[in-house]
Amino acid sequence: MTDKKILVSGVKPTGRPHIGNYFGAMRQLVDMQKDYHVYAMAVDYHALISVHEAKILKQDTVDLVIDYLAIGIDPERTLLFKQSEVPEHTELAWILNCITTVPYMMRAHAYKDAVAKGEEVNVGLFSYPILMAADILMYDIDKVPVGKDNKQHLEMAREIARKFNTIFGETFKEPEEFIMEEVAIVPGTDGKKMSKSYGNTISLFATDEEIEEKVMSIVTDSKAEYPENVFYIHKLFRPTIELDKIYEENKGKYKAIKEILIGDLKNFIKPLREKREEIAKNLDFVNKVLAEGKEKARAVASAKMQTVKKAIGVL
Repeated sequence: MTDKKILVSGVKPTGRPHIGNYFGAMRQLVDMQKDYHVYAMAVDYHALISVHEAKILKQDTVDLVIDYLAIGIDPERTLLFKQSEVPEHTELAWILNCITTVPYMMRAHAYKDAVAKGEEVNVGLFSYPILMAADILMYDIDKVPVGKDNKQHLEMAREIARKFNTIFGETFKEPEEFIMEEVAIVPGTDGKKMSKSYGNTISLFATDEEIEEKVMSIVTDSKAEYPENVFYIHKLFRPTIELDKIYEENKGKYKAIKEILIGDLKNFIKPLREKREEIAKNLDFVNKVLAEGKEKARAVASAKMQTVKKAIGVL
């Protein structure tokens, strides 16, 4: 794998993934395993910003790893590990903290949004982009899959890397973004971006009953030529040319169109759900994957931190 370019992606273990997570980021990892050396992280320290119940965080993290394996992440080609098990991430984050100014961090969208809502911001949320920069810069990666609404995090990581290199000498690579334009933002059942916070998601491993309930709840607009919220979700599963014909033949028949989407969703989700159920029965395998990923990731991270420490003068 050493001759391949490197790609990294992390997902917070904060609840179960939905089809927006899959089409917006998770699928990219599966597709790119053949061409890239992939680091896939369960970023549990990031989740700690909002999850303060140990049992929940632990279970959500295990569930997320099972989810990764169920969608096709191959541990023979991808390093799958928990962020918390590679302590070099937080060590590097502290070093990057020391060259990053408060005014610069106040530009972060998540911080500004929280302040605008009158929330009391914890230091973890405030410095979230710095830990993310450490996650990204640790492995000298070439590309980071990001959604359009997350581009700022990568831009901040690039700028922090540039500042470090200017102060201490060339140490970090500035990675490029990788965005699949057609699915960068997946719509939810209400037309907004699919998000757990909006309650408009369709679970990636939903039961048939859950699929039926969620699709029938999709908001429709009788003024539109097509029911747009249904159509934009449906485009994830069929070519537009096919959908144009189906929607034209069923014009005004919203229930019929939703039933076709239900069938497509069931056909897509069922094999993923069944594979996940099988993997969940074998936690020894899941733990083995994590142990091997941790060992390999730590070897790379430890070597990188030696370079960083020499650059800053502590080694």
